[in-house]
Amino acid sequence: MYGDSQTVRRILTESGDTWAVVGLSSNRSRAAWGVAATLQRFGKRVVPVHPKAETVHGEQGYASLAEVPFPVDVVDVFVNSALAGGVADEAVAAGAKAVWFQLGVVDEAAYERTRAAGLEMVMDRCPAIEIPRLG
Repeated sequence: MYGDSQTVRRILTESGDTWAVVGLSSNRSRAAWGVAATLQRFGKRVVPVHPKAETVHGEQGYASLAEVPFPVDVVDVFVNSALAGGVADEAVAAGAKAVWFQLGVVDEAAYERTRAAGLEMVMDRCPAIEIPRLG
C-alpha cells in the first residue's frame, strides 16, 4: 500500500485546496472528469493540466504543470504509469506539497523519489473514493 489512511487524510485535509489534475480534459467519459467534479464538490480548486489546455469545470487549463502561473498544492495524476514518474518529478519541481497517483497508476521509483524530496504521496488510490470517507 502506497499511502496509508493517515497520509490520505493529510493530503485531503491539510495539504491545500489547489489540485492540478494531470490528464483532465473536457471528455466527460474519462475518469478524470468525474473525479475533478467530486473534488470541486468538496471545496477543492481543480486546475486542468492536459496538452489541449482546455477549460474544464470552469477552470482554465494548462498544457503542463510548468505553465500553471500560481502555486499548486496537490498534483493528481491520471496518466499511465509509464508517464507518471515524469509528472511526479514535475510536481516536485513545481513546489507541490503532495502527489496522488490514481487507481492503476503505479511507479515505485517515482514514489521513492517524491517521498525523498519531502512530498506526501499516495499511489493506486482515488481521492473521489477517499474524500467522502473522511466524514
